[in-house]
Amino acid sequence: MMMMRTAYGGCRIGIIDKQARKGVDVAMSDFHQIEWDDLLADDCRQIVRLAVREDLDRWQDWTTVALVAHDARGTAAVVVREDGVLAGLPAAELVLDEMNVAVQFVPQAVDGQSVRAGQTVALIEGATRDMLTCERIVLNMLGRLSGIATTAHRFVEAVGGHAVGIYDTRKTTPGWRRLEKYAAHCGGARNHRTGLFDAILIKDNHLAAGAGPLAAASAVRRAKEYLAAHVPSDIARDMIVEVEVDSLEQLSDVLPEAPDIVLLDNMSLGELRRAVEIRNASAGDVQLEASGGVSLDTVAEIAATGVDRISVGALTRSAVALDIGLDWIRRPQTPA
Repeated sequence: MMMMRTAYGGCRIGIIDKQARKGVDVAMSDFHQIEWDDLLADDCRQIVRLAVREDLDRWQDWTTVALVAHDARGTAAVVVREDGVLAGLPAAELVLDEMNVAVQFVPQAVDGQSVRAGQTVALIEGATRDMLTCERIVLNMLGRLSGIATTAHRFVEAVGGHAVGIYDTRKTTPGWRRLEKYAAHCGGARNHRTGLFDAILIKDNHLAAGAGPLAAASAVRRAKEYLAAHVPSDIARDMIVEVEVDSLEQLSDVLPEAPDIVLLDNMSLGELRRAVEIRNASAGDVQLEASGGVSLDTVAEIAATGVDRISVGALTRSAVALDIGLDWIRRPQTPA
């Protein structure tokens, strides 16, 4: 097993992307979008170490050792069993590296690519014992991440034609967050904040947690004052401030404080349309995000209201793993 290589030299905070809202002359702030990098690879390595412990503990694959010659070699294809969007090829290759196995991994596709049932997305070749021992970890990683990418793609396709972004949330598997957000991004979704460290998002529980109820507008003002007084200017300048409201009255109160984003929680379609009208009339540079109970059946209607963003917990919380398997191309052979 390889030694841990720490990649946590620092994190990019807050706003890094600027988008143009269709039909509106305004630059839209956005969160950091997750790509495959050293930080993500380090997260993946830690997950792989736990996965190896689950499968092997401190022992070995007794079935394979008992049945397969130590010097047997073979070639196999990683094949998708159903249509979807691929994500996790770098993670699969990292599994083999982290396990230090004598196996070569050759991708036949790229992350973010639409794939069809029966398509080969990678070839693996090498020591048969090693291939069998790492098979399930590789397939679990690819299946989980491709399932999220596929789900994200379906939501993005459902709102085609509307100037709206589909965003993931923090409703992720503990320890898998960056990987799952990476997969959502591979499927065409946008990444919301990564964690509590990279944005201010004022929710109803924050407003109710103090000595007395705090108005949303006052909370935005206090958050901005805190950033200005206590946070280094280069970080404070790029820190997104978002606030959740659940009524049009709250929206009207909070817009003069100029938050970057207002999250419209569980509003009806009529309320969402009215919220867009109120925003357009008084604070055109504030983004509106619809959230709560979003499904494939409702997302297109929500997009048609004119909101800028729709956050969807189902991208990561409810995604079903894509069915991916391993098929022998050249059956294991023992060298003469």
